[in-house]
Amino acid sequence: MEKMKVAVMTGVMKLQFVEREIPYPSGDDVLVKMEYVGVCGSDLHFFEHCRIGDCVVTPPFVLGHEAGGTVVSVGRNVKQLKPGDKVALEPGKTCGECEFCLTGRYNLCPDVAFFATPPVDGIFQEYAVHPAKLCFKIPPTMDTMQAALIEPLAVGFNAAQTGGAALGKTAIITGAGCIGLVSLLAAKALGTSQILVSDIIEKRLQMAEKLGSDITINSACSDLSEAVCAFTDRHGVDFAIETSGNESAANQAIASLKRGGTLVLVGYSSSGKMTLDISRALDKQLNIKTIFRYCNHYPLAIKAVKQGLDIKSIVSDVFEFDDIQAALKRSILHKSETVKTVIKF
Repeated sequence: MEKMKVAVMTGVMKLQFVEREIPYPSGDDVLVKMEYVGVCGSDLHFFEHCRIGDCVVTPPFVLGHEAGGTVVSVGRNVKQLKPGDKVALEPGKTCGECEFCLTGRYNLCPDVAFFATPPVDGIFQEYAVHPAKLCFKIPPTMDTMQAALIEPLAVGFNAAQTGGAALGKTAIITGAGCIGLVSLLAAKALGTSQILVSDIIEKRLQMAEKLGSDITINSACSDLSEAVCAFTDRHGVDFAIETSGNESAANQAIASLKRGGTLVLVGYSSSGKMTLDISRALDKQLNIKTIFRYCNHYPLAIKAVKQGLDIKSIVSDVFEFDDIQAALKRSILHKSETVKTVIKF
């Protein structure tokens, strides 16, 4: 059997390359050669702490779930893909039989097997077998780096649609990391007329400006509620997308919303808990919503990139697979200089 290189997490801030057999696709699966895999915030949390809240990683474990690559071979039942096709991999395989799968909310399936979510290994490796129905062929005008970035962009579209993004709407996005930026791109693609982005890291705010935010606010230096008042002639914004997982930012978002507005909570707090200004939310009759990953958003995200959405602009760093440990360490130790890291195979 042929071998492939796999980056295995062996402990806190430690990776080791090992060789494993290249898997063989059967039935409804395809074998994909990885070309780009994005580094997600969850990868960094696991790498730094071996846990996210109650979800604990027990090494050895393989991280990575944002993948784009080329189909190498297909299972006997696969008709829609062939060797040479470029694909974006949706990382969660669901049961297809539970209440949530049968009602089209498969992201809530309790039995999902999701890359890099314990106990399922991720795809910081040269090849992966995956169901063909979860490998979305990209058009010839797209490349596999864009394919790898479809995964976070799908989160952005879920957040923006949940907030009610549309022509004439105004919004604030708190947090300008990867998910904040893809939420900005998605909200703009859906027609949102004015968008304010806040963060405390200047490089991320500069990226938000580059991607089309109308105003950026460094909330460590300026009063966000005053900025929103001026931005909206004291009306408040129609919807807010909170991506930072920061309690203060979430409450600033509540303060920034107009009466009857919508708060979309996306970011996880480090403790798993927040104290929110519920009295103000009640007085405004806010709609408080949450999202979990995405559901049927890959086709929309791919179509948006095909039509010109500049998803690669969020990438700040590209590392070769051989340098993956340095890539993860830099993303953790130099957060103020890093927006989105991608691993090239």
